[in-house]
Amino acid sequence: MEHTQEHGACLEQTQKYCVERPIYNQEILQGQLRRRDRTPQTLRQKIAHSCRCSSKKAKSHLYSFLPILKWLPSYPVKEYLLGDIISGISTGVMQLPQGLAYALLAAVPPVFGLYSSFYPVFLYTFFGTSKHISIGTFAVISMMVGGVAVRQVPDEVISVGYNSTNTTYASEYYSDRDFKRVQVAVTLAFLSGIIQLCLGLLRFGFVAIYLTEPLVRGFTTAAAVHVFTSQLKYLLGVKTNRYSGPLSVVYSIVAVFSKITTTNVAALIVGLTCIVLLLIGKEINLRYKKKLPVPIPMEIIVVIIGTGVSAGMNLTESYGVDVVGNIPQGLRAPAVPEIQLIPAIFVDAIAIAIVGFSMAVSMAKIFALKHGYTIDGNQELIALGICNSVGSFFQSFSVTCSMSRSLVQESTGGKTQIAGALSSIMVLLVIVAIGYLFEPLPQTVLAAIVMVNLKGMFKQFGDIAHFWKTSKIELAIWVVAFVASLFLGLDYGLLTAVTFAMITVIYRTQRPQYRILGQIPDTDIYCDVEEYEEVKECPGIKIFQANASLYFANSESYTSALKKKTGVDPCAILAARRKAQKKHAREIKKANELKKKAVLKLVNYSSNDVEGNVKHEIANDELPVNGKSLDELEHFVEPETNIHSLILDFTPVNFVDSVGAKTLKSIIKEYKEVSVHVCIASCSGPVMNELTRLNFFDNTVTRELLFHSIHDAVLACQVKHRSASQTASNL
Repeated sequence: MEHTQEHGACLEQTQKYCVERPIYNQEILQGQLRRRDRTPQTLRQKIAHSCRCSSKKAKSHLYSFLPILKWLPSYPVKEYLLGDIISGISTGVMQLPQGLAYALLAAVPPVFGLYSSFYPVFLYTFFGTSKHISIGTFAVISMMVGGVAVRQVPDEVISVGYNSTNTTYASEYYSDRDFKRVQVAVTLAFLSGIIQLCLGLLRFGFVAIYLTEPLVRGFTTAAAVHVFTSQLKYLLGVKTNRYSGPLSVVYSIVAVFSKITTTNVAALIVGLTCIVLLLIGKEINLRYKKKLPVPIPMEIIVVIIGTGVSAGMNLTESYGVDVVGNIPQGLRAPAVPEIQLIPAIFVDAIAIAIVGFSMAVSMAKIFALKHGYTIDGNQELIALGICNSVGSFFQSFSVTCSMSRSLVQESTGGKTQIAGALSSIMVLLVIVAIGYLFEPLPQTVLAAIVMVNLKGMFKQFGDIAHFWKTSKIELAIWVVAFVASLFLGLDYGLLTAVTFAMITVIYRTQRPQYRILGQIPDTDIYCDVEEYEEVKECPGIKIFQANASLYFANSESYTSALKKKTGVDPCAILAARRKAQKKHAREIKKANELKKKAVLKLVNYSSNDVEGNVKHEIANDELPVNGKSLDELEHFVEPETNIHSLILDFTPVNFVDSVGAKTLKSIIKEYKEVSVHVCIASCSGPVMNELTRLNFFDNTVTRELLFHSIHDAVLACQVKHRSASQTASNL
């Protein structure tokens, strides 16, 4: 066995490939290759082709827009149905208390959390491409909605400029202020849904890439702090105003602690008891995850116990504990959102639309990778857009994917979105039949549910240590996203974080790594000479590589790094030459003046006996000038470099703009003046096409300077140098 392994290792070590071919530059290579004939389409032809419809194309578009048509007909009932039913029930019992709790975050009455847990969830079953995520209320989005609602309708403002077609319903069930906040939340859902729908139809699913993982995690951690502080007043049972905008988290904490003496002890005891029960339940579910058929639904258990205790002990009248209050029975008729609010909330709607999509698509990708299927980012945008915009007509606020519910839906055996549909039907049953039973539920119980669900987000503080070890730039993005979102508010914080993330991209492209490459002896492989001992530089040749594209932002740093790394600065060499030439000219001039003086002496002392000696000295030009003979002055040597060729490795270069092309041309010209031949290696086809469009090639800079590989360029430079040396020696 050992012998066989050794033999295999020897075979691996001795495997070789040998290729004998000419040295190729792009001029030769393009001459030997035949391009495929491609007839460019006119704009009219492109439009006609895109508008052409066939049964196959129509079917494909229909399946793309309604993914349920693709998987439902082939749904394996025996294999999937039981798992989907168990998963749907498990998710539904979480959907109910979270819907009630997150409505408080959105600054609307609890029943609207139930509406938001039914309509969007049911719609996603038809339009979504993910089989496992649970759409519905989510703490971060609810907090963002609540911030906008409170900003537009502060606690002090009760009646300004909101045209309501259902004021009777408002006064019957909840206050005028709450009704107006509902209108803001509903219009925000409508607008964010329209934005998501438009981005999806325009194939803008890639926008989520600008929300990098460190940014999203820093942002959601700050949102968790906002959510936690907003729930303190419900946990303690104190009455304070709700704040939004910059420093709102500070104002909230100050307001709560300024009224800490008015804490409702009964509410605090109930809330803390619920927190302990929920934490115990989560720990049991985590520790015995493999043994339990389904997770223990501690949230619904806590809600039922809290409701029973409140009703039995009459906590509202006896101890002044705030409860959920009136929950209207049945569904509401559809109503058009307040369109006149759109200008005031447009920017907030963009932020909510992008954050909501980012949350959903990131979770969807995780589950798709785990279970071996694909999701369509653009269709996810369309699905979320429909969920939010259509749901807004039925009084639901903005929704997205919930991390905790999605994990439960997947871990309890959910296979398709049938599980999500079943969870929404459970919420529907509560709305139309038994919602009134939850009216005595203390708000402190809902606050406890929200706070405990933030546990996973608070664990993200551990990212600081992780990013400190792996990437300081990603750590900076996380910290900026967290600090900006914490103190400037979630909307301005997100904008600041995205701007900073883009600045880091510019910073990275302006400060790439520059390397000098050398050859691994007897191979065509070139590596960093500073990293490996075996790698040797080719005599007289410098190979320069930058791991970035060449464009306006980094063209100057590219040039300066090239001069520094190669040790050849054409400007310095030319300046030294000019200085030496001027010095040489001055010394020759001085020597000539000395000659003239010597001649004058000869005339004046022609009768002198030393006449012959003077003539002899003048004739041999041996008069000393600054310690040098005239022979030494006549023999002037220009400053030279021992580098005859420079190769620019363009392997990492993805694009070149007009400034980069001019910089490249300037480099070739400058080094040519000091007798250094510059060529480019491994230039990709798209970059070469860009250089052609930018008129980079002319009589002096031809495609002969471009080589298919570094090794081709090295061999060509060696041949060119030998040929030049032989020509010089013959002359």
